[in-house]
Amino acid sequence: MKNLIVKLAAAALLVLAPAIAQAAEGYSTANVNMRAGPSTRYPAVAVIPAGSPVEIRGCLSNVNWCDVEFYGGRGWVSGQYVQAVYQQRRVYVGPRYYRPLGIPMVTFSVGNYWDRYYRNRDFYRERDRWSRGPDYYYRDRYYRDRDYLDRDYRDRDYGRREYRERDRDRRDDVRREEVRRPERRATDTNFRDLPQFRGGKADTYNRPDPRASPFVCRPGDPACD
Repeated sequence: MKNLIVKLAAAALLVLAPAIAQAAEGYSTANVNMRAGPSTRYPAVAVIPAGSPVEIRGCLSNVNWCDVEFYGGRGWVSGQYVQAVYQQRRVYVGPRYYRPLGIPMVTFSVGNYWDRYYRNRDFYRERDRWSRGPDYYYRDRYYRDRDYLDRDYRDRDYGRREYRERDRDRRDDVRREEVRRPERRATDTNFRDLPQFRGGKADTYNRPDPRASPFVCRPGDPACD
């Protein structure tokens, strides 16, 4: 008798297994984003047009979000945008209809779900941050962005300070040059005051202008003795 009961239970499970594994038919009620997780803060992976059929693979028990399949893609949609046929009428998918519609209650894990469906997506590279939850991800991104902005502002301030310091050094050099210029004028030798240059001009080699005088004596020249 005991063996008979076990065999009947096993047969019942075999009969019910396809029904349990089968997805429920649903329809989107609006143009809705299918997301990578059960929250509006997860990345959007596709847009489901209003009235499009979807396969409901399971829903969460704590929040009204469902794992759906749409044209071979997988993602999460809020139950308030999905309807299913129940007793010849369409109802919004909610916890009270999970069991009558044959929708299994499932859990969500970023690691397992994303490994199966999103390996080729850009956001998969930040899976470790997303695995802590969307709130943590955005909070972490906020601090990262703020650190970047602070660093950018620090770099800008450093550039402004460096420019101001260079400009201040340049102005100081100009002021020092203006102070030294009269002193150099006072100490510079005026070659026009030399006897051999009186009345004429010297070229770049300090040679006298031949129009200045017919004869120019040089120090040590015997002709000048």
